[in-house]
Amino acid sequence: MTIKENADVDRSAAGIVARLERLPVSRPLVWARMVVGSATFFDGYTTLAIAYAMPVLAKLWQLPPSKVGLVISSGYLGQLIGALFFGWLAERIGRLRTLTITVSIFAIMSVACIFSWNATSLIVFRFIQGIGTGGEVPVASAYVNEFVGARSRGRFFLLYELLFLVGLVFAALIGYELVPRFGWQMMFWIGVVPVVLTVPLRFFLPESPRWLLTHGRIPEAEDVISRLEKDVTDRGIELPPPIRATGIVASFERGSWRDLFSGIYRKRTLTLWVLWFCSYLINNGLATWLPTLYRTVFNIPLRTSLLYGLIMTTVAVVVSFVCAISIDKVGRRPWYIGAFGLAVIPLGVLSIIGASTAIQVLVFATCAYAIIQTITYSLYLYSAELYPTRMRAVGAGIGSAWLRAGSMAGPALIGFVVAESGVHTVFLSFAVVAIVGAVTCALFATETKGRVLEELSP
Repeated sequence: MTIKENADVDRSAAGIVARLERLPVSRPLVWARMVVGSATFFDGYTTLAIAYAMPVLAKLWQLPPSKVGLVISSGYLGQLIGALFFGWLAERIGRLRTLTITVSIFAIMSVACIFSWNATSLIVFRFIQGIGTGGEVPVASAYVNEFVGARSRGRFFLLYELLFLVGLVFAALIGYELVPRFGWQMMFWIGVVPVVLTVPLRFFLPESPRWLLTHGRIPEAEDVISRLEKDVTDRGIELPPPIRATGIVASFERGSWRDLFSGIYRKRTLTLWVLWFCSYLINNGLATWLPTLYRTVFNIPLRTSLLYGLIMTTVAVVVSFVCAISIDKVGRRPWYIGAFGLAVIPLGVLSIIGASTAIQVLVFATCAYAIIQTITYSLYLYSAELYPTRMRAVGAGIGSAWLRAGSMAGPALIGFVVAESGVHTVFLSFAVVAIVGAVTCALFATETKGRVLEELSP
């Protein structure tokens, strides 16, 4: 390709990005958000479904606490692998194809879980299912972000992420209403629904124009933008002139995992990993273990134990919405320090008073869970702010792998601690983890409030 041809390609890429940035929300974009958001919703549902099947399975299969922990943790081990692999795959074959694969995996393996005959078979099926769920969220987040202009990306992203939390609430609601009536298999039957999303994902949604640009597929990217523009102008909306950005080329510089440990990014990477690990160890440990705890330790009715889980996840969604509309004013670093610090209080109280009644656990564990959820909920946004474009996907993908590691470690830790020291020690362990998170934020976290991405990440 000649120098002139290279220049023409660069100008085309810059022009396409400028045209994308000026677009308002259009019907094709709403459709894309709805379909991908539905997949993310069911990813949240699938993540928590096992928590509401385990109270029945623990009694049915006579499972000790350590075995319950392995069943729950197996899904998170798969999610860790999925987050690493599918983040890499999406950069090579495209966001849309990768999403189709991940949604298909976790839906098909939901069917397999229905026919589990013992703990070992369920562990295997949950592990494979986790590979799909672990890959879906980071890839879906990248896909949605790459269609939205800078002016509305922040608030839109957090409200989009809320769908994952609503999926958790839906899992709790289904568990409360249907498991006592129809059995534990109902949790997994509902999880089959996402398989119908693979058809619109594959045939009706456009590929990310930004991904197309990074692979030099200029005509395809231009075609996607033209269709979005046509939908807007057909509705009588006049588009403003595009403001062409500088430095946008068809073949962007690509980062690697090694870049995460160079210069200013080394401290950011290690700090981010600690935040992912600590927050998810606490929250997914609580979310997946408490319904079984209510049932097996306090011997309360199944329906009541599932209701307690529904209350906890619903409160967390409300608090997360408050976070979405407040964190831009408060700032990321102060919010995270405060959230970790506040969570120590209810967790410490449960440890001191011995967590002797189910009501005590419900009240104080719900407070801790809802507070920490504001951290887990916003870490994808924070991750994107800490890295430049050339390594943003790599940073988010490997960072989210640490959230899976934390999610896997939580149930395993609980199973071990309960067997050795009792329930109250679990809450003490979680309080210590929250202190580690708060201290790490106070010493090392970078504040990103109100700062331009290019200023933060040169």
